[in-house]
Amino acid sequence: MAQFIKIYEDKPSEAAIAKVVKVLKDGGLVIYPTDTVYGLGCDITNTKALERIAKIKGIKLDKANFSFICNDLSNLSDYVKQIDTATFKILKRALPGPYTFILPGNNNLPKEFKKKTTVGIRVPDNAIALEIVKQLGNPIVSTSIHDDDDVIEYTTDPELIFEKWQNLVDIVIDGGYGDNIGSTIIDLSGDEPMVVREGKGSLDIL
Repeated sequence: MAQFIKIYEDKPSEAAIAKVVKVLKDGGLVIYPTDTVYGLGCDITNTKALERIAKIKGIKLDKANFSFICNDLSNLSDYVKQIDTATFKILKRALPGPYTFILPGNNNLPKEFKKKTTVGIRVPDNAIALEIVKQLGNPIVSTSIHDDDDVIEYTTDPELIFEKWQNLVDIVIDGGYGDNIGSTIIDLSGDEPMVVREGKGSLDIL
């Protein structure tokens, strides 16, 4: 059964973050808060953990459109081809924030994603998520936790999330109520920015 850990966004406990990071490094799955909906994440370098998430989502790993959660733009070049100044300016304006940007992937993508030409990058405006990634030392691969109820779409109450997910993951973080609107997804891999999904983030950044 998963651990249920309360972490306060205004002052994330170092000990609690360290506990989460250890679980991630050991191949565990973590449900954590972002600036939009709660996410399900694992260490980008752990194949078994990636396979567990794909299985939970009922998809093949090489077909999965997971986001990479980074703590700033500095590790973009690890996974993304060199981007032009205009694209970088959009990223600087928008991040950290409630956006997922689709960017052209490079040859350093983990082997599970080698077939992909693009990658979704998130830098959420949430201190808990950013601190986890920072302490881990590399991005986490993440997907939103959709609710089975089509009307609700996203569960916002951490206790309800724990009830539902406690036997599927290793840690559920209670970082307060989540949002019920996903991130705005913008494809920057082509010649012009293309809005894939309008969510919480405003389009004024384009």
